[in-house]
Amino acid sequence: MKQIIILCVSAILLTACSTVPVTGRRQLNIIPSSQIMSLSNQQFTEFMQQTPLSNDMAGRAAVQRVGKRIQAAVEEYLRQQNQLHLLDGFAWEFHLVQSPQVNAFAMPGGKIVFYDGIMPLTQNDTGIAVVMGHEIAHVVAQHGSERMSQQMMAQLGSAAAAIAVSGQSETTQAIAGTVFGAGAQLGVLLPYSRKHELEADRLGMIFMAMAGFNPSDAIPFWQRMSENGSASVAEFMSTHPSDATRIREMHRALPEAMKFYRPAAGSGTSSSWSF
Repeated sequence: MKQIIILCVSAILLTACSTVPVTGRRQLNIIPSSQIMSLSNQQFTEFMQQTPLSNDMAGRAAVQRVGKRIQAAVEEYLRQQNQLHLLDGFAWEFHLVQSPQVNAFAMPGGKIVFYDGIMPLTQNDTGIAVVMGHEIAHVVAQHGSERMSQQMMAQLGSAAAAIAVSGQSETTQAIAGTVFGAGAQLGVLLPYSRKHELEADRLGMIFMAMAGFNPSDAIPFWQRMSENGSASVAEFMSTHPSDATRIREMHRALPEAMKFYRPAAGSGTSSSWSF
């Protein structure tokens, strides 16, 4: 049985890999896009039914405007790279909802939500573009599907670990289960989540640059976020990198992002540009 599980895991790893656009990172993706889209749409619909839209009409318009502008730029880039199929089935939506939370989130399929509380820190369209680029990056890089795939593999690995110590005492089996659980959480699932955040930062800067927003403005935005208050949990126990790590990596990513930067005239998009 142990050998069968190992063979199954090996087969999955060999056949279920995809590549993140721009960064080229190989990722595990065993969740069918149709399945994750269905789950995402259901959860998004429930959220929007329970959460009122913001009363800030100008803010709502800005989120829509910036979102569509970055969407158009990313789609054009993927079209030129013959990768537009990666967005098959996407139905982009950009919303600003009522909440004091300083946050935003993205769901597979192109559903992006900003909370009222983050708007004072964005200050203008470029600040919104920093957040929007980051959230669109999560979607384009399929981080949600990858995260679910990792959790499924962790569960399968847990079954293999249980079989490996099945002949041992109950105490040994219990310790093995506890150690494996902690190891999977701290050694794989959390670090990959931090990797996703840093990758979304890097891609987000590139995506906003494609749409004509200066990616150098991402750094002061995240500095404002840091000054606004950050999580107290240690970085190795967090799903997000520390503020210092995030800002340092943004400085490293800036030269690459600037290569994609073409200042946009007025409100036009980058749809006529060649990447």
